[in-house]
Amino acid sequence: MSTPIDPITVEVIGSALQSIVEEMGEALVRASYSTNIKERRDCSTALFDHRGNTLCQAEHIPMHLGSFLGVIPAILERFELQDIAPGDVFMANDAYAGGATHLPDIVLAEPIFVDATLIGWAVNTAHHSDFADRGHEHIYQEGLRIPPVRLYRKGELNTDLQSMFLLNCQVPRERLSDLRAQMSANRLCVQRMTDLCGKYGSDKVLAAGDALQDYAERKMRTAIAAIPDGTYAFADTFDSNQRAEGMTFKVAITVKGDEMTLAFDGPPQVRGGLNLIYTSLLAACYFTAKSVLDPTILPNAGLARPLTVTAPKGTILNCEHPAAVDGRIAAAQRVTDLVYGALAKALPGKVMAAGNGCCTGAIFNGTDEKGDIWVYLETIGGGGGARPSADGLSGIHVGLTNTSNLPVEALELEYPLTLLRYELVDDSAGAGEFRGGMGIRRVYRAERACRFTVEGSRVGSNPWGLDGGLEADCTHLDFGDGRTEFAGMVDLKPGQIVSIVTPGGGGYGDPSKRPEDAVRRDLAEGRISADLAQSVYNLSA
Repeated sequence: MSTPIDPITVEVIGSALQSIVEEMGEALVRASYSTNIKERRDCSTALFDHRGNTLCQAEHIPMHLGSFLGVIPAILERFELQDIAPGDVFMANDAYAGGATHLPDIVLAEPIFVDATLIGWAVNTAHHSDFADRGHEHIYQEGLRIPPVRLYRKGELNTDLQSMFLLNCQVPRERLSDLRAQMSANRLCVQRMTDLCGKYGSDKVLAAGDALQDYAERKMRTAIAAIPDGTYAFADTFDSNQRAEGMTFKVAITVKGDEMTLAFDGPPQVRGGLNLIYTSLLAACYFTAKSVLDPTILPNAGLARPLTVTAPKGTILNCEHPAAVDGRIAAAQRVTDLVYGALAKALPGKVMAAGNGCCTGAIFNGTDEKGDIWVYLETIGGGGGARPSADGLSGIHVGLTNTSNLPVEALELEYPLTLLRYELVDDSAGAGEFRGGMGIRRVYRAERACRFTVEGSRVGSNPWGLDGGLEADCTHLDFGDGRTEFAGMVDLKPGQIVSIVTPGGGGYGDPSKRPEDAVRRDLAEGRISADLAQSVYNLSA
């Protein structure tokens, strides 16, 4: 933009833009109906400029950037710009034709016009916990595929489209209410942006957006330039209860001057919901690079300019139609581990050990006393990796996920389930001079017959430690009757229980260097057992 703008005005407008997307997120959460959004906050909001570049994203779910990156280009490919009008709202969820990353994440995008000129896009996505009890051999089994279509045209609801969508949903009342919440969030963004442009002028707001992206690029280039030139490689095991065997993922990160190339390699795409489309891979790389190199970099399109990301097409890490993608978060979390592992070689002493490295999903669905279908989704956190100067955090989401838990009161009020235990797990963390975070145990009892589906990773592999730190424990599943296998779907009888234990985080540094008082404190707090204190830390009674 040619409009001159001073740094103070850029900062003021940038803060206003970030405030808008955060307010959008709060509006979406407060107005939503389903527990997955109103309680677990499994949603994200963002603002794009008129070209479709990310201006800012609320601090919600990093994985959702993958959906945002693709949706505006998908809309502009499908519709002529002159045919897009104020009040239009586009709806999409498809990974191949809709710009999203998996079908439950439904994106709504609304153009923002000021004085008949397109100046940006209000965008949000919410995970609709509806498409349960499905196969994952290919994407056609995973739910209703929606390319970018107009849910609203010039402010008028397309009732035919909405009816078709709701007919394909298992819990249509929730879906309708959550869609309305998403609409309210975008409409709020449109109003706030209109007011902002009225105060400063559209040209100045657009110029500030460009300046903020340039600033993010400069920050990223400066951070990359501080890394010694060279190639840093790392490999890790990816396993899942959806596959009988583990697979190897690899990355080679090449730094040259102020640019970085991340070249991935992995096995061919699989007939299972584990595959990543390219924008999912990008979201994982952008988040991880920002978090390691400079967490203060603004989350906009500028940070991506010095980064080049490649992976062979037709592989799990860059899949092609019709690969299933519903559980793509598991592979995306391993991408995060890969980048951390490679950058630990480039920046020793500045990268944490591996976190739990998965997003363990528990899905229950059945019918209530009235015969209505219910679906309950929980993604369970675990341990965070130990840091070079501090213990890892316990019971958290790591990497690309950032949802809250579902409180026990809400769970038992809304679903025929009882939570018997909810606790941190002793000895689940990787030992080290700095201990990893602890994993989580959640034990459910079914009060009515229902179907249970678990999606887990780190089933046979363990989160690794750094600089002599030990690995953490992996994922465990127990049905209370001697069965511990990770069956994909299990029919639970009334009174039957299922116990899920998530991985801890890897340790950092030689365990023998951990201060004795820290070991004794861990023992007193029940974080480690007496056997581990003696065998690993050599703590005498």
